[in-house]
Amino acid sequence: MQASIVKPQDVVMVSVLAAVLALGLTLTTPMVGVQVVFGFLIVLVAFTSVPASLFLLICSMLLSPEIAVGRVDGRGVGVRDLSLRVDDLLLVIIGFSWLVKTIIYRDLALIRDTPINRPIVYYMLVCVLATLIGVIAGRVRPLTGFFFILKYFEYFFVFFMVVNHVSTKRQVVSLVTALLAVCFVISLYAIAQISSGQRASAPFEGESGEPNTLGGYLVFIMAIVMGLFLHLKSGPIRVLLVLLMGFISLALMATLSRSSYLAAGVLMLAVAATQWRRPGVLAFILLLAVVLPFAAPANVKDRVNETFFGRQYGGEITVGRVGLDLSTTERLRSWQYVLKDWLHSPLLGRGVTGYAWADAQYVKILGETGLAGLVAFIFLIFCLWRRARETFLAEQDPFYKGLTHGLLLGMVAMLAHGIGANTFIIIRIMEPFWLCAGLVMILPRLTSEQKDSAPQRALV
Repeated sequence: MQASIVKPQDVVMVSVLAAVLALGLTLTTPMVGVQVVFGFLIVLVAFTSVPASLFLLICSMLLSPEIAVGRVDGRGVGVRDLSLRVDDLLLVIIGFSWLVKTIIYRDLALIRDTPINRPIVYYMLVCVLATLIGVIAGRVRPLTGFFFILKYFEYFFVFFMVVNHVSTKRQVVSLVTALLAVCFVISLYAIAQISSGQRASAPFEGESGEPNTLGGYLVFIMAIVMGLFLHLKSGPIRVLLVLLMGFISLALMATLSRSSYLAAGVLMLAVAATQWRRPGVLAFILLLAVVLPFAAPANVKDRVNETFFGRQYGGEITVGRVGLDLSTTERLRSWQYVLKDWLHSPLLGRGVTGYAWADAQYVKILGETGLAGLVAFIFLIFCLWRRARETFLAEQDPFYKGLTHGLLLGMVAMLAHGIGANTFIIIRIMEPFWLCAGLVMILPRLTSEQKDSAPQRALV
């Protein structure tokens, strides 16, 4: 084995940062000093090891507090608090460190090529162009549009970080394990809220919380767990995965999120569709479908039933003889308003945040970025799906195959979740989504490197 070599550039960079830190600590209070030291440690970790900083990012995805720094307003978002989260700061720090290292070490690639790089660029270009036109036309407030576009870039930045800096199977396994461990903690937190009588939500989401967001996150991680369970052969690991699915299921029911229940149902159908040659799996899904309506808690059954048999206040939309509840009616009418106004700007829409809020991903895309944005979004999802499916069919490693299968199942479930939520712009769902997408995109490269290195090891 070769001993690791410390490069002179690293020594100089760390020495300069340490000197600046020491000088700064002499000019500030102890509390600020502790915060500065913590920030310095994050910078140091990000600069010396981006893979290590990815673990910090995973832990902060659902477990980071929000810090209100101001307010933004716009037609599409109303007046909303502008907040920063720990993962936002981590991404900025990691991105800066990444850029500095790329400048210092010229042999490092800024962005690795993947089959979905161009679709991502096309989608972002449409979002930027539509928003710029909206700003010029007075439909979008520049500051509000800028911050929301920045959020969109943040999701893809997670993807590119993974693609550029994860280089071994051990790192892939460790990152997925960390993701599942965080989900276990979040599930326990959600289950602990059941006794309060309130809908469960993730930590640090304020007084009202966002149960629909937590539900979407839980369904996506459930898809990853199912993919791994279907392909891993180790008995103890499969038992742990089953237990995790049980905790996730309890937490999911506690959200009382109907969009998430729909996504979970579609997930089960997707599993059945891909496992039709395994009678045991199909029998379990059928048994679950029969037992669940009777075994589910009363508040869960009431939440589902009130969609079609809830209290009527007058004016609700009716489907045949069934009257939808007020919440569903308002959601469908918001879609109607957006689609009606969309006819005035069909190609590029009104710009990001330039449209009335619609709690549905596809209606929102159509209203904000028009047909161009919807086509670009569909193209991006299609390219991701095609590459993931090719990887799934080609891989022989059980863990790789399970992770890829889980991503495919998760994509189907999130597309269903997007019918009743803005799933693909929700940070707590999209960060784990694009992290897993990045891991799947690099699997063919890792497999190829393993095959190339095998003959060399045989000769040693």
